[in-house]
Amino acid sequence: MNSRSIYTRLYALTSGLLLTFFFQTATAQQSVKPLSLNEAISLSIQNSKQLKVSNAKVAQATASLKEANERQLPDASISGSYMRLTQPNIDMKMKLGSGSGGSSESPKVNEAAYGSANVSLPIFAGGKIQAGKESARYLETAAKLDVDKNREDVIANTIAAYSNLFKAKEAVTLVQENIRQSDERVKEFSNKEKNGLLARNDLLKAELQQSNYQVALMDAENNLKIANLNMDIMLGLPENTDIQVDTTTFKVDNSVDGRGVAEFEQLAYQNRKDAAALSYREKAAAAGIKGAKADYYPSLALTGGYIAAYIPNIITITNAVTAGVGVKYNLASLWKTGSKVAGAKAQMAEVQANEEMIAERIHLDVYQSYENYLLSHKKMDTYIKAIEQAEENYRITKNKHDNNLATTTDLLDADVAKLQSHLNYAYAKADALVAYNKLLQAAGILESKNK
Repeated sequence: MNSRSIYTRLYALTSGLLLTFFFQTATAQQSVKPLSLNEAISLSIQNSKQLKVSNAKVAQATASLKEANERQLPDASISGSYMRLTQPNIDMKMKLGSGSGGSSESPKVNEAAYGSANVSLPIFAGGKIQAGKESARYLETAAKLDVDKNREDVIANTIAAYSNLFKAKEAVTLVQENIRQSDERVKEFSNKEKNGLLARNDLLKAELQQSNYQVALMDAENNLKIANLNMDIMLGLPENTDIQVDTTTFKVDNSVDGRGVAEFEQLAYQNRKDAAALSYREKAAAAGIKGAKADYYPSLALTGGYIAAYIPNIITITNAVTAGVGVKYNLASLWKTGSKVAGAKAQMAEVQANEEMIAERIHLDVYQSYENYLLSHKKMDTYIKAIEQAEENYRITKNKHDNNLATTTDLLDADVAKLQSHLNYAYAKADALVAYNKLLQAAGILESKNK
């Protein structure tokens, strides 16, 4: 063996070891995380970007409420100034001197200083301050209710994503099992074909189905990767985390305890956060109308101040304290306030129209969700029977095929029907869980049921 051949083999061996090392490292980096539905919901709430935005809006509404409350506090200001002057012409109407020794010469002034402090406490502003406080308080409550509503949306989305991941894993498992059975069938058919007991065309049909199953497995694995990545992103987990769902979640019989659609609709009117938020926005709009009308009235405030001044050779003022009552009225409000009031009333009309729309939406959401829930359970019952029928059909067809009483096409069709029945049932279990929680969401009680 020459040296070049030895080097070639050593290079191939080294490359193989390195590839094996990198493959094992990449495999080790992928973590497996068993995750229950409740844990997934908790993680999604902690990492939801939507909830972070909603919480920021609550903080903004709270700051606005604080600002509205502070408008009733006194305003205080301090001002002062020091100036250098050119030589001014000063014509004093009072004599600066007295008697024969007095001087009528104008004083020399080249600087001046003064300072003042003022305090104003509002007493009456036509109800504008109080209306602003009411509006801000109602809007803060509405913003908090928006957070609750968005939290329920996050929970519903998490349940749907968790169910999709379960579907994807079940599809991979079932197709892999069918591929195993298909491989055994191809081996069996291949032996029969070699021994002249099976037509070549029947073997090709089995091999074609085997190829179709492998393509189906590729699609299923691709869907699983996408569903898993979606959950990783939603839950704030590293993207290489392999989430293992808790299959027992999909075996629980989610029952409505005999409650009808009317009862769920009544629950929705009592518990829906979006409807409650609109109710508070209507109150805020009513306060906005009162605040706009306040411009028709004058404002009244207690005032006080302190003044000090110093002009060399002219005047020195200290301890000049002022106190009194100030009244202010903007005459332009007589012709400008009407448009503000009209705008506030238009906002109220918009909120009321939205309330009517949400009432219709609640009725439709509850009815549709309730019917989908009933349908999902009917499908589950039907698919359970379909599995029994498909399994029995495949058993009978295989017996007939073994005794040359059924064609290979019949056998392969029965195998596909068996796989499809199992897939349908797995999907139906996931859909039933989603439908049940959609009904709870429509009734406004999803979060309370998933704590």
